[in-house]
Amino acid sequence: MPVEAVAIDASAPAPRIAVVGGGLAGALLALRLAAQGHGVDVYERRSDPRLGGADSGRSINLGLSKRGIHALTEAGLIGEVMAMTVTMAGRVIHAPDGSTRFQPYGKDRGEVLHSIDRNELNQLLLDRAEAHPQVRLHFGHRLVGADKARRTLEFETRDGARVQAQAAWVVGADGAFSRARRELQRGERADYHQEYLEWGYKELTLKPLADGRSAIELEALHVWPRSHGLFVSHPNRDGSHTLTLFLPFEGPDSFATTRSEDEVRALFAKYFPDLVPLLPQLVEEWMAHPVGALITTRTAPWSRSDWMVLVGDACHAVYPFYGQGMNSAFEDCSALMAALARHPQDRAAAFADYERSRRPHTDTLAELSKANFVELRQKVQSPWFLARKRLDVALNRLLPRAWLPLYTMIAHTTMPYGDALARAQRQERILVGAGVGALAVVGLGAWLVLAV
Repeated sequence: MPVEAVAIDASAPAPRIAVVGGGLAGALLALRLAAQGHGVDVYERRSDPRLGGADSGRSINLGLSKRGIHALTEAGLIGEVMAMTVTMAGRVIHAPDGSTRFQPYGKDRGEVLHSIDRNELNQLLLDRAEAHPQVRLHFGHRLVGADKARRTLEFETRDGARVQAQAAWVVGADGAFSRARRELQRGERADYHQEYLEWGYKELTLKPLADGRSAIELEALHVWPRSHGLFVSHPNRDGSHTLTLFLPFEGPDSFATTRSEDEVRALFAKYFPDLVPLLPQLVEEWMAHPVGALITTRTAPWSRSDWMVLVGDACHAVYPFYGQGMNSAFEDCSALMAALARHPQDRAAAFADYERSRRPHTDTLAELSKANFVELRQKVQSPWFLARKRLDVALNRLLPRAWLPLYTMIAHTTMPYGDALARAQRQERILVGAGVGALAVVGLGAWLVLAV
């Protein structure tokens, strides 16, 4: 099929920056770049998600925390975004017998998360990008190739036409299955690791009561932890909750064995009986909603010379169980802008600096996200786990600067992920040492008593 080339003449302005992917990170970074006077073209393979339709997107609701708040504040958007959120002060743990227990996220009301609908946030970012005179949005443009020597990109439109565009440089922000990443690494010495979780997810809706109130505590993340399944609930402003069920793909009591109406009812009666009265349309929703897959990725390099660089899931997709996917992607935008500011005359150096400063920490986040899956499923009801959490909070109150729980460092600070984990491990060694010392003192005392 013939390729349509974008006409370039001597009187035309300098080539613009191309952002491949109009999701959260791509739209935010386009705004940041445009604010510095750059012309930016955003290319998104989907049709405009603000118009609805089958490909407008579906996803797990998101928890906005400190890293994302910082990036949105830098972009001047935090006021608008916060108006779209619901505060979550902690977790409400639902036991199999129907009892509940509240676990605060931190020591005070300042350490909270903010639930937000991914699609609403994406629409806001696209609205602001579209309103900026330096930004152009191109929907229905799927990247099919990149000529790194000629610095051109080739897209296929919805009607099958091929379009070429020249770009001063390119940002790949097109998600975990990034085509930009493939083009960046084509013919290069590159590493890529992809891992699927053996569990998938399905979203359901817990509707508000007739008077508009929430049927369960609104300002909290609700968790139904079971060894064989996990439900997580994010609140919405209208009093509803987006429920996400995580379940194995295969085996007993899995998505593979929960396909008929009777199988759905049996699964919920067995593991989540307290939810059944709250979900009158459970079977209908189950049959209508697809099962999603969860992926984590690692890759290197993140850039190619001074022409292409990756952000967000394109370079480090993670499981959602630490609530850091969006926050870390937004933090990428801040880190890339900071690196460009440190190297204003050398974009290749800026890209390399950005990757050096970020990749070790996003690798750490991938491991933390996997570990938190086990915590949510198996540990949040353990008396030993709860006692350890209470001790962390107590030490944090007593020594607010010297002692920080790991979750606090990840969710409520902008400390690099790897630094946070290293500090948590040092604190753990101190506790273990103190425990061994205390046992030694008790043992010595007992020996002295017996000796007398």
